[in-house]
Amino acid sequence: MKPMGSIPADFAMREGALLIAGRTAEDWIAEAGDTPLFVYDMAMVRACIARLRAALPEAMGIHYAVKANPFPPLIAAIRPYVDGMDVASAGEMRRVLDAGMAAADISFAGPGKRDRELEAAIAAGVTINLESEAEATRALAIGDRLGIRPRLAVRVNPDFEIRGSGMRMGGGARPFGVDAVRAAPLIRAIVSAGAEWRGLHIFAGSQALDAAAIAETQAATVALAGELSDAVGAAPPLVNLGGGFGIAYFPGEQPLDVEAIGSALAGTLAGRVPILAESAFAIELGRWLVGEAGVYLTRIVDRKESHGETFLVTDGGLHHQLAASGNFGTVVRRNYPVAVAHRMGDEPEETVSVVGCLCTPLDLLANKVSLPRAEAGDVIALFMAGAYGASASPQAFLGHPPALEILADPPFSSQS
Repeated sequence: MKPMGSIPADFAMREGALLIAGRTAEDWIAEAGDTPLFVYDMAMVRACIARLRAALPEAMGIHYAVKANPFPPLIAAIRPYVDGMDVASAGEMRRVLDAGMAAADISFAGPGKRDRELEAAIAAGVTINLESEAEATRALAIGDRLGIRPRLAVRVNPDFEIRGSGMRMGGGARPFGVDAVRAAPLIRAIVSAGAEWRGLHIFAGSQALDAAAIAETQAATVALAGELSDAVGAAPPLVNLGGGFGIAYFPGEQPLDVEAIGSALAGTLAGRVPILAESAFAIELGRWLVGEAGVYLTRIVDRKESHGETFLVTDGGLHHQLAASGNFGTVVRRNYPVAVAHRMGDEPEETVSVVGCLCTPLDLLANKVSLPRAEAGDVIALFMAGAYGASASPQAFLGHPPALEILADPPFSSQS
């Protein structure tokens, strides 16, 4: 038997059945029409945002990183509670604009933006986070052709990273951002060319659970923003400190202490250099806001024995939940929390592996976990599924249908 992570405490049960936003898994499946199904509890998302607001300095803005979960009803539901949204493609930008977010509160990052994406962002009035000098040249040329003054920020590749982060976004050679030593000359160039400089985006890493390490990185980020601003001779309108807040997927991991981060950040901002006195600040979070709020529901199709081991074969799999299979940036495969949806309160009775319907040994959703006995027709609930699930998985693989998604927040919104 191998351990698995802890089910988030916000999920309740009634007569042994999992409740998501007050309704059972079977209720949500009936509402959506089938499995596999992602259900996102918007009340949990709102609670995360409220907790973050209370923890952070009052002037600190909160941006939603749409790449974590771009489900349109979820974007629309989050929009009133955040100060901005950060996108990584023209497709995400269109979803956010359609949800009613003001273009002035949207930033567009990511290497390899095509000219038509730059043009769409400039025409809409969205801020482009420049990833290179060549991208700046193209954006300025497009702005001249359109007769529009482009809104441009500079994404900086810092010389540091978040200690212990699961995915490193800064420090050393990176395809992301402009090396810190080259950032000031680029800012001066875009200002001289007549663009509207919107500030700095400095992102050092993601999926970090060490509050002290995040606080240390934020302090270094504010210091770097001050150094660059002094070098340019102008204050950035906005400094996006990035995110990096992780969630506790696996056994032994502890939830992030955001209150400690907020306290340290208040001290960092209080001590910032004078040139940043009037600059706005924001943090950019995706996974921490929505990750715990999602549940992936998949129905058991077959129960089979092989060489003394039991496999629960489901109608889902890694084509919907690549991360849970251990194939999305995880060095050592570990188990997400899983449960038999109608037997939440029962003691474990057997050790099983939960697998998907794909013809590959990689399609492993839970490896040798201890669960109550489950049969064909029962539903497996896989937790921590609100971020990097459906949109981050190879849904076209082997021609199986995509997962359904539903937002648990009346009026109910579903989409296949």
